[in-house]
Amino acid sequence: MLKAISELVVKLPWSMIILFCLTLGLAPFFPIPHVWEKLKMFSSGPLVRPIDWFDLIIHAAPWILLLIKIVLTMKENGVTDNS
Repeated sequence: MLKAISELVVKLPWSMIILFCLTLGLAPFFPIPHVWEKLKMFSSGPLVRPIDWFDLIIHAAPWILLLIKIVLTMKENGVTDNS
């Protein structure tokens, strides 16, 4: 299962992931990006309502996907050291 997900992430084009990060990952853009607002709430403690957790997950997902893609690409290209 994890291998199938990894293969799917590797096949996703960089442009699509970056577009997701710049749209869903940062929306709404003003006054501050929603993901940043939720991360500040998470770090200070008042992230208690289910809708706040849902918002955090939805707006952070593109960034997490980008990080996974970076790690998998580095691993695939032999950049990371496994020793």
